[in-house]
Amino acid sequence: MIGHLRIKSPWKQLAILLAFPVVLVAANAFFPAPANKIDLADPKVVAGLKWAQAFSSVILFVLPTFLYSVYTFTGKRMYFLGFKKAEHTNMYILAALCVILAFPFVSFLGELNQRISLPSSMVELENKASGQMEAFFKSRKPVDVLINVIVIGLLPAICEEVFFRGALQRILIELTRNPLVGILITGFLFSALHLQFQGFLPRMFLGVVLGVLYWYSGSLWTVIIAHFVNNAAQVIAVSFVPQFVNTNPDIPLLAAIASGTAVWAILWYYKRESSITFSKVYRVDDLTPTNQFIA
Repeated sequence: MIGHLRIKSPWKQLAILLAFPVVLVAANAFFPAPANKIDLADPKVVAGLKWAQAFSSVILFVLPTFLYSVYTFTGKRMYFLGFKKAEHTNMYILAALCVILAFPFVSFLGELNQRISLPSSMVELENKASGQMEAFFKSRKPVDVLINVIVIGLLPAICEEVFFRGALQRILIELTRNPLVGILITGFLFSALHLQFQGFLPRMFLGVVLGVLYWYSGSLWTVIIAHFVNNAAQVIAVSFVPQFVNTNPDIPLLAAIASGTAVWAILWYYKRESSITFSKVYRVDDLTPTNQFIA
């Protein structure tokens, strides 16, 4: 493990991670795609959009993380990105259970979010995205639902977790020297970069929950599983109840409170059972009482 970093400055690491996405966004701003109207009634067009979305997830999230890991770490790149066993086996199941139990509270936050007045430009952007998602979920054939689970559920769960939790959260926690602050900032950016502000609060809450699950489990697999379960459940639900694309189910206040309490209980259990410390994650080159396992 000694000398595992090529680039020790977290600011330089952050610059490397964000350089490629910033270049892509800037290029899109200067050379926007043709403004031809897309026929969302054409199944071939919709299929093309699905795979384009999958491709963009890899380009925007996986490729920058790969470049970051190559330039930052001298070896064991997958390990340092979080691809390792969780501290306890039951953390995988509890992570999936956590996001399922969070659904009522997330829906409640969605209702609150929709009461916030947004600029017309943001609302227009949201409506455009909702129209595309409705087209994605229009067919309810089993094969189409399966494709949606893979393209909209599994791929984003892997790609986004690799970028946001595996790389960005790691950097931000080191920058702030405070796990909670780093997790909160990552959750905020996780929600903001989706550019869907009518769902900002529930997505940020989910991002924070995933961040805590990752930090205390020490494994990216726990949050990939949790993220996938969240996405897949929504894909299946919206496939058969399309109005959930634009609206949240009515959630009683007591159900939302019970949901939030259940999520807090699982996160508390994670913290209690975890031995993860700042030193174990960021001081692996030093043999100290908190990372003596390296010896």
